[in-house]
Amino acid sequence: MDKKRYQVLTAAHWGPVLVETDGETVFSSRGALNTSHENTLQTVVADQVHSPTRVRYPMVRKGYLASPDNPQGVRGQDEFVRVSWEDALALVDRQHRRIRQTWGASSIFAGSYGWRSNGVMHKAATLLQRYMSLAGGYTGHLGDYSTGAAQVIMPYVVGGNEVYQQQTSWPLVLEHSDVVVMWSANPLNTLKIAWNASDEQGMKYYEALKKSGKRLICIDPMRSETHDFFGEQMTWLAPHMGTDVAMMLGIATTLLENQWHDSAFLDKYTSGFATFQGYLLGEPDGIKKDADWAAAICGIPAQTLRELAQLFSHNRTMLMAGWGMQRQQYGEQKHWMLVTLAAMLGQIGLPGGGFGLSYHFANGGNPTRRAAVLASMQGSVAGGTDAVDKVPVARIVEALENPGGAYQHNGENRIFPDVKMIWWAGGANFTHHQDTNRLIRAWQKPELIVISECFWTGAAKHADIVLPVTTSYERNDMTMTGDYSQQHLVPMKQVVAPQYEARDDFTIFADLSEYWEKGGKQRFTEGKGEMAWLETFYQMAATRGAANQVSLIPFATFWEQNQLIEMPENPANSQFVRFGDFRADPQAHPLKTETGKIVIHSARIASYGYQDCPGHPTWLAPDEWHGNAQPEQLQLLSAHPAHRLHSQLNYSRLRERYQIAGREPVTLNATDAKARGIRHGDVVRVWNGRGQVLAGAHVTDGIKPGVICIHQGAWPDLQDGEGSLCKHGAVNVLTKDIPSSRLGNGCAANTSLVWMEKFTGELPTVTAFTPPASS
Repeated sequence: MDKKRYQVLTAAHWGPVLVETDGETVFSSRGALNTSHENTLQTVVADQVHSPTRVRYPMVRKGYLASPDNPQGVRGQDEFVRVSWEDALALVDRQHRRIRQTWGASSIFAGSYGWRSNGVMHKAATLLQRYMSLAGGYTGHLGDYSTGAAQVIMPYVVGGNEVYQQQTSWPLVLEHSDVVVMWSANPLNTLKIAWNASDEQGMKYYEALKKSGKRLICIDPMRSETHDFFGEQMTWLAPHMGTDVAMMLGIATTLLENQWHDSAFLDKYTSGFATFQGYLLGEPDGIKKDADWAAAICGIPAQTLRELAQLFSHNRTMLMAGWGMQRQQYGEQKHWMLVTLAAMLGQIGLPGGGFGLSYHFANGGNPTRRAAVLASMQGSVAGGTDAVDKVPVARIVEALENPGGAYQHNGENRIFPDVKMIWWAGGANFTHHQDTNRLIRAWQKPELIVISECFWTGAAKHADIVLPVTTSYERNDMTMTGDYSQQHLVPMKQVVAPQYEARDDFTIFADLSEYWEKGGKQRFTEGKGEMAWLETFYQMAATRGAANQVSLIPFATFWEQNQLIEMPENPANSQFVRFGDFRADPQAHPLKTETGKIVIHSARIASYGYQDCPGHPTWLAPDEWHGNAQPEQLQLLSAHPAHRLHSQLNYSRLRERYQIAGREPVTLNATDAKARGIRHGDVVRVWNGRGQVLAGAHVTDGIKPGVICIHQGAWPDLQDGEGSLCKHGAVNVLTKDIPSSRLGNGCAANTSLVWMEKFTGELPTVTAFTPPASS
């Protein structure tokens, strides 16, 4: 007799989800909110839970298990051996204790970065750090791969990181903006997700924008899904990759030449413009940064740049910028120059004017609700030791290569720690990090690598010890929707039992805490189990809600009802203008910058003496770009994918929607394809000095000639280990692993040149999703 099916409400980064199950098997899933656009990521819960790529049991690399103090074999090439949980935890504890006692807390990198599963309790990296806090400290990470450059430069410029902050409300944009520019942004892809759970409200505003009759411009080397959504309502401009600063400088100089800049705004609300103006006019170098100069660099006609200057200055203009432009060498310059351009227009702090760096992410601009916001698990214990050192996450390979080496970061002289142990939980750095082959070489240096993982990712296959972890559908949790709106409070009820021998991170680290010290489990858990912690977080939300005149039902009732709670609207927040208070009274509401104003020339940054990040926005030609490409070389763009979150869900059936010839697609212009004898659907080889990949050709006129795009997040699949052909098309096999600058040390993935040819050899089988033979 078939078991009765029922629906369970839960949530993920891609929003609240209803899952059909009988308690053992997941049959289907769909979004729980009524929206006009399908979010494909919500439809594959069954693939997540029942994937053949699941890590089923605790596994130890054979060469490590045989001799933990002196391991044999090569990570990524060795076999794995199944062990019991008891043996796995004992081995982890023994080696962790040995390494810590020998080398100290800084030798243990637990700055595990990644997109982890959603939820306020089962946060993998936070729970890892909580355990390491109990054990005596660790090395953590600084920044992230998404916005490493911007989140460091923006506090100097406007006093906040801007990339993870609420935007001028969409109602005001729709009412007041005349011109909306989407610069290096593709919200149709990126609005599917949020760091917490998506509130899924962004698309209704883009639909309204489409019908508004406003002037809409997309500036991007590739014609994105967003441009196709707007169709004839949107103008597409495709500059050469990496030349956005030059393009903006040409517009800025045109503003000066025609006296279209707002000198009164610049005098009152900014500092350092006079120095920057001298740079525009060529005073320090004899080169005037006018439209003709810019056109020669960016590839956009000078007349178009002049027209943009006039259009922006004569209309209320909102510059909505994405993050891909700052994931480049000298990435700090991109958003700094964008803010400077907005300041010259004089519209920052006005409804519908200025700039915004998060309209494309987490539905920024959806007004913040009057909310009861959940508390969450913290990454330290009472009496514990937090991170004793931190490394910029995009510099982890350099830290492994150069222990004790000096480097500079954000005005500080720092030293790389000597990392002997790495524990990565809730992240997939083998898809996140640039130059995969360099990563594999550096990855051999530590004495121990532990990976907590649901799936056999590239990182798991290159570990010494792999611990199987539950998906979010195999445990209980809660979340808020909307990183900025806080629109819903959602129960994340367990859908099925843990699969195979998977355990949740909370249980794993609680048990390891008891191994570490008698009473450690009590100290780690504070005497609370899963449901007790969730009730605690809910009660803290109720207290916060009461301060906002929001009442919550009792926790037991909330949990039993299996329904989300929508927070009430706050009419005042629909009128929110970013920097509105500052514009109204800059003395009463100064910015948290060195001058209290928008900083166009920073004496503080200039004092660092960084040639790769001068004291004001500057055009700096990157190491690899259109301007120094060899014959037949192409610029490589690694953009956000449509049907996965970075590498999450790459193993799912959604791959059937985009793969070509069973591989990650590479988008190329028809002109470039014809010159190489490539047709749509062919398998091509893409290569440079860092590596080589196979990919399926997607031939189109929707990308600038000379540029190709391989979306980031495909799982690596090296045919014969480090240095060999990636059979699947993982873009980071090709990307350049350099810092954006010594200021931000962000990743610079979009600064890479490659060659491409039609592949004519025998096609190797893709094994990216095949678990180790013994697993």
